[in-house]
Amino acid sequence: MLENLQPQFAAYLGTPTRARGYPALAGQHSLILEVAPGLMIERVIDLALKQDPELEPGILFVERQFGVLEIHGDDGARLERAGQAILSGLGLLAEQQLRPRVLYTDKIENIADQHAIIINRNRQASMALPGETLLVFEMVPALFATLAANEAEKVSPGLTLVDVQMIGAAGRVYMSGKPDDVDRALLHIETVLSHVKGRDHS
Repeated sequence: MLENLQPQFAAYLGTPTRARGYPALAGQHSLILEVAPGLMIERVIDLALKQDPELEPGILFVERQFGVLEIHGDDGARLERAGQAILSGLGLLAEQQLRPRVLYTDKIENIADQHAIIINRNRQASMALPGETLLVFEMVPALFATLAANEAEKVSPGLTLVDVQMIGAAGRVYMSGKPDDVDRALLHIETVLSHVKGRDHS
C-alpha cells in the first residue's frame, strides 16, 4: 500500500509504456502487487475488481517472470479490502510477502554535465541537472522501488524524481537535488523499508 501519492510520483505512474490504464492523481492511495508466475496477475486483478469494481487499475503488466498490478483510489480502506480479497482468493497471508532487501545505494555529489545528459536520455520522469547530488537506490523485489520513491518525496519534496524502475529483477530509484534533501530521503527510505514485514529471501 502506498498512502498519499506524492505529486511527482503520481505523475510518474502514468508515464511508463506499461501504464495504459487510468492515471493516478496526487493525494490518492495505491495498491501495487507483484507476483510470480507472471500470468497469476490476471487472477489478482479479477479478485480485486470483483471486490470493488470502482477501483481504477493503472498498470497491468506481464513480463518474463513477474506480473504487476497497480490499482488506486481515493479511499485507502477500499484498497485494503481489495488487497485482503486478493490474499484470501489466493490462500495467502500478507506476512508471506518477500521483505525488501537493499542491494546498493550511493550519493554522487556534483554530477557532471555529461553524466546528467546520459541519465536524462534514459529517464521516465524529470531531469537531473548538472551540479546536483544524485541518489541511486537498488532493491529487490523491484516493486519496493515505488514505496521508496513515494516516501522519499514525502520527506524531501524539493528533490527531483528522475526515474523509477519498478518492474523486473530489481527495482531502482534515481532522485537528484541538494545534498541535505538527498541525505534526508535516503535515511527515510532505509527506515521505511526496514519496517516492512515479510519473509526473508532464500
